[in-house]
Amino acid sequence: MAESIYVRLKERFADICREHGLMDENIQIQARVLSTHEAIGHPEADDFPLQKGKERLMQADFFDAAGQAFSDRCGDFSGPLRDIVAMSLTNNYRRAIFVAALNAVMRHLKKASRTIHCRNEEPAECAGELVTYIRKQYGNVRIMQAGFQPEMVAQLSAGFDYRIVDLDPDNIGTTKRGALVEGPEAMADAMAWANLLLVTGTTLVNGTIEKFFNSTPVLFYGTTIAGAAELMGWDRFCAKSR
Repeated sequence: MAESIYVRLKERFADICREHGLMDENIQIQARVLSTHEAIGHPEADDFPLQKGKERLMQADFFDAAGQAFSDRCGDFSGPLRDIVAMSLTNNYRRAIFVAALNAVMRHLKKASRTIHCRNEEPAECAGELVTYIRKQYGNVRIMQAGFQPEMVAQLSAGFDYRIVDLDPDNIGTTKRGALVEGPEAMADAMAWANLLLVTGTTLVNGTIEKFFNSTPVLFYGTTIAGAAELMGWDRFCAKSR
């Protein structure tokens, strides 16, 4: 793409902050790392990335709103919005700070919703609604999913021609929830095969999101990409988040 998605996203976020008089105010945004119990409660499945310690969930609190972001590099941040807008997004930690803050601010301004992860039995319920949503919006498509979400894998692999690609070496090459988990070397082939790319919003944090924008429709899922999806006009599914 001619211009980085991150450049355009930061420009649009800066415009929103200026429009609402937030850029020049010394607003403090705290980001904290949530425990697994705080983040997702006790779902029946035990193979979520959060439970395995592969990723953690950062939360930014901004006035009356909260926004979250999954990341494998976590830490605290406190500072004005102008510092976040000016931040160079050169690693997963910085991108997680930016994305969590974006989600919180967009939620505060009522420009985005469902920025808090679902809990307990809700991931399974969400996966069931996702099957219905895809059939209604896209038809009987061939799906490539990027990112392992156990309940989605189980229900989508049972109902569609389906492939999943993940970065976790513990998953790659194993059959989980009825599907063979392929590694990043299979990504190009799987994308060419698919009619729909179902992509985790954490690709916005780990810096891989741009590779998914080609001629194939993309449906993002999860809380991480809530604010960005609204700003950029991307299709997103996240049925049970708050």
